[in-house]
Amino acid sequence: MATKEIRARSKTKNKGQQAGPSLEELRVKYDDRLDSNQNSPSTGSRSGNISRQSSAFVDLGQFLDFDDLLPMIGEFGLFQKLLFLFMIPFSFIAAFVYLGQIFMTLTPHNFYCFVPELALIADEAERKQLSIPREEDGSYSHCFMYDANYTAIHFALNRTIYLNSTWPTIPCKNGYVFDHVEMPFHSATMEFGWVCDSDYYATLAQIIFFVGSILGGLGYGRFADLCGRLSALVSSCFLALVGSIFSAMANNFPAFAATRLLVGASYDTCFTMIYILVLEYVGPKYRTFVANMSLAIFYAPFTMLMPWLALGTYHWRTFSALCAAPISLSLLSFWLLPESARWLVSVGQIDNAMELLKRVARRNNKTVPPGVFDHFKFSCQQFYKEELQGRNFTVCSIFKKPRMARYMVLMIIIWMVISLLYDGHVRAASVLDLHNVFVFFSIACATELPGNILVILTLDRFGRRWCAFVFTSLSGIFSLVAASMKNSRHMLGAALAGRFFANICYNIGLQWAAEVLPTVVRAQGVSFIHTMGFVAMMMSPPVVFLSSVSTSLMLIILGILGLLGGILALFLPETLYHDLPQTLSDGAEFGREQRIWHGPCCGPGAKRVKRPQRLWHQGSSLRTISRDEFRSTRMHRVAKTRIGTRKTQISSQDTLATEKMIHTHTFEHGKN
Repeated sequence: MATKEIRARSKTKNKGQQAGPSLEELRVKYDDRLDSNQNSPSTGSRSGNISRQSSAFVDLGQFLDFDDLLPMIGEFGLFQKLLFLFMIPFSFIAAFVYLGQIFMTLTPHNFYCFVPELALIADEAERKQLSIPREEDGSYSHCFMYDANYTAIHFALNRTIYLNSTWPTIPCKNGYVFDHVEMPFHSATMEFGWVCDSDYYATLAQIIFFVGSILGGLGYGRFADLCGRLSALVSSCFLALVGSIFSAMANNFPAFAATRLLVGASYDTCFTMIYILVLEYVGPKYRTFVANMSLAIFYAPFTMLMPWLALGTYHWRTFSALCAAPISLSLLSFWLLPESARWLVSVGQIDNAMELLKRVARRNNKTVPPGVFDHFKFSCQQFYKEELQGRNFTVCSIFKKPRMARYMVLMIIIWMVISLLYDGHVRAASVLDLHNVFVFFSIACATELPGNILVILTLDRFGRRWCAFVFTSLSGIFSLVAASMKNSRHMLGAALAGRFFANICYNIGLQWAAEVLPTVVRAQGVSFIHTMGFVAMMMSPPVVFLSSVSTSLMLIILGILGLLGGILALFLPETLYHDLPQTLSDGAEFGREQRIWHGPCCGPGAKRVKRPQRLWHQGSSLRTISRDEFRSTRMHRVAKTRIGTRKTQISSQDTLATEKMIHTHTFEHGKN
């Protein structure tokens, strides 16, 4: 009888349109299930105790979010560990897509014009004396040959009479002879003759690759919102597979450039989607570790291995085809990997999301009361309704508030500088030591591992701003020091230090932008900032190309960029130990009270904020913010640890005038 009265009262209350059952109906349903579990003779005492224990903490008047449910189903259990291991093949794909073209377009240091009439002369020194003029420093020319009758020279009994340094010279007509001892890998540059007057082709191919990255970043961002993480992941890997296979078949520059455009379109998405997918299932306190260690122990070793895979295959066509073969395994992801439960909720597929989360709980050997899942489903339905009403934010919304607009412009410039600095150092490794390209490249890539570990140790202690300032500036300082070195070994050592600090500031930049921007525009804003980073990366091949003129000039540019990025970082707000902005209004006020010398661990205003036991997003966990995770202005969420006073009824006037306050609580749950 009491149940009927409660249901009747819940129907008469005018609380607006509901996306699912009301709180009263859900409470009645949960109480009925609890009573049936307690009265049923087939129900064991253990399950009854679990239900009674949970009922003491589950307050159905509050909303339940993903980060509230994760401790109940397991924050880093067997399910998440298996997903973590699934990042291994995609780390290989990312390393190959990003670094593969660098080796395909390697330019050897020693080469000279090929003269077919003299090809049968066994002595290379004699061939050079007869056909190649010398430069002012005494070395043989790379791009010019004598204009002589080489047929007569070939059949002459005494060829020494034809030695004449006063003959006129012409550019190479029949290709080039490359030193395969110095460069045992046969690159596309060597096959197509992209040297001398055509030496810009390799640089142009790299720029076209990043044009594809820009198009892919914009297209796949929208595609992932519409079709899901898994679809974006698999389709981008398929694009990399097709582009790599057809790259191996290219016979001219237009064909090669078109295939590299396809491969470039897959860059970032082929790893970012599995990166986000894994982190969305991991609890907040494990996300910093998973985010950085996945790069340190998976991605970094594959970047070190890539030069030796190229060297082992000998030819760029074989390298492109063989390294593309493992990409085909990514197509199995449709059957092996789960879809993002957060994305399923965002598109209204709440039942599918519930099945996935129940599977996570079973795999992690966790027992969750059914009422908790019912409560979570109701919260998702309400969230989904609010999402539909709140999806009217665009990147342009960021620029409506002066403070946010200033932060956005700064973040774009800083990220472009850091992206150019990082990519420039990566590509510089292929030209700094031309005699030991593969060894030096591997050593440079090895700096990724300690760099990622140092980020874990320092970022949550000293804050984002001062870490970005120090590490970016150090990268610039060591680059300038390397440019001033006359000794080649000292220059290589300083350049490696610059690369090491560039790795660190790049990892900091990946995270910082997601923390400064408000939640309602975070996904679109971060996507736009990363796209501008690809625009900046288009300039790194021309910067590295300057090494053909002067290695010091290339390093000076990288050094100036590092100092510029470090100084600009001081003008962004610190996010460590601060409540992150949720709405546009929060973003307009964020950082207003901070001074430029403010630091989380020392200095004025540095007193640590006492954080509650349960936060929505803690520090570096903001790296896991999904592309489709929005909150409307009526869903402003406040974190609390235990049940306090709450508003059970919200009038339409309150709804229009103020933001809806959604409280978060920590629930206890049973374990097997």
